[in-house]
Amino acid sequence: MTLTEQQIRQFDRDGVLFVEGLFDSEEVELLQRITEKSEQVARDSYADRDAEGGVSRIWLTEELGDDVFSAFAKCERIVNPLEQVLRDKVYHFHHKMMLKDPHVGGAWEWHQDYGYWYQDDYDGLLFPDTASCMIAVNRATKENGCLQVIRGSHRMGRVEHGKAGTQAGADLKRVEDALKHLELVYCEMDPGTALFFHGNMLHRSDANKSAQARWSFISCYTTMSNVSVNNSKAHVDNRVSFEKTADAEVKLVGQRQLKEIETTAAG
Repeated sequence: MTLTEQQIRQFDRDGVLFVEGLFDSEEVELLQRITEKSEQVARDSYADRDAEGGVSRIWLTEELGDDVFSAFAKCERIVNPLEQVLRDKVYHFHHKMMLKDPHVGGAWEWHQDYGYWYQDDYDGLLFPDTASCMIAVNRATKENGCLQVIRGSHRMGRVEHGKAGTQAGADLKRVEDALKHLELVYCEMDPGTALFFHGNMLHRSDANKSAQARWSFISCYTTMSNVSVNNSKAHVDNRVSFEKTADAEVKLVGQRQLKEIETTAAG
């Protein structure tokens, strides 16, 4: 996966880039089935509440291992484009499954990811040279709370953040000003579609009040040249290069892991 010059310019301008069908149906199904059956995900996922008390489940890890989640996070199809748009080698920050279940999946308030990562009591990253890739696991629609972005808002720089529920929320006055001048985009996505987005992109999502789940995989990165002002443990531990996963390996790792899970369950 290599971006064209036109795609790179589009990312620079918009802060977001959609790539349809980056992963095929079998790869996405493996990701979903392993998430459903994983004892680790069930044990370590946690609830995050929005300002209205709605709950979304999250499973997040900074560790790269021999599993389907890590295979996605290290995959050339994700890492190579991010190195192109960030113009530097990247290292893995963390990856996560965002689990908005039917009828109960809470909203996410307006925020920038760098609004979290900038904070001294979080990771204290000095530069906003960060980006993420989101892969739709289920079809993402307005009805089940798809991501919303303000196209081009990454060029505003970092916006002040406060608390909204247990989440960090961007200054709503600045968000309202942005919406007067920039386009609001609902990121409706088919399974396997990727959304690459800059760490300063303002984004949110509505609660999932539909009967359909809205699950997604997100992997986050920053550049090798970025620094942590507080020398955060996560930054120091993660700031290593990794061997990228070849495209064909994603499916093979997922097939092996699913077989191991099902064999253990059969006992």
